[in-house]
Amino acid sequence: MKASPLLPEIVQEAQAELLRERALREKFYNDITPEHKWEFINGKVIMHSPALNRHLMATKRLFRLMDAHCLTRNCGEVHVEKAMTSFPRNDYEPDICFFGTAKAAALMPDTLKFPVPDLIVEIISPSTEARDRGVKFTDYSSHGVREYWLIDPVAESVELYQLQDASYPPVEPQSEGRVQSQVIPGFDIPVRAIFEDEASLQAMRALMGS
Repeated sequence: MKASPLLPEIVQEAQAELLRERALREKFYNDITPEHKWEFINGKVIMHSPALNRHLMATKRLFRLMDAHCLTRNCGEVHVEKAMTSFPRNDYEPDICFFGTAKAAALMPDTLKFPVPDLIVEIISPSTEARDRGVKFTDYSSHGVREYWLIDPVAESVELYQLQDASYPPVEPQSEGRVQSQVIPGFDIPVRAIFEDEASLQAMRALMGS
């Protein structure tokens, strides 16, 4: 592209598109309400539909474990679903996000637009999987999300991506065994604790006992 004689026209067109998106993004900030889950992706406003119970339960189990772990060890802040994280071009509301101590210290009671998280969890569904594996995968890796968990509540599997040189190397889905975060210090849980109440309860007992 750098060698193209059309480079000035390409740059001009891109700048015009970014200006248009900026105006739409400001309107988005003015229009959003707390009753719904909204995201702004590549110039478009995305309103999410209600989630299935398996999605909600996986989110709840993992959030409870992450939140309890971080609270008892004072190692950062965890939010679920309604934290709007602002990236250079887009705004997302991840299912779960974690901010380490440095970023958490900058969060105020009135914070509405959150910085890029250190860790993000998305629970995939048929309506979100293309974005979770597409634009979000690229945006998260390109802008410093150090760990990205993709959870499939139907297959009951976890893909734990860890940032290397601004990209996420391929990983295999896990349905058994343990998953260990490199971003949340000491957070190590059985995969089944995300999908089964008894396994989640045992993991919570182990976490609190330690």
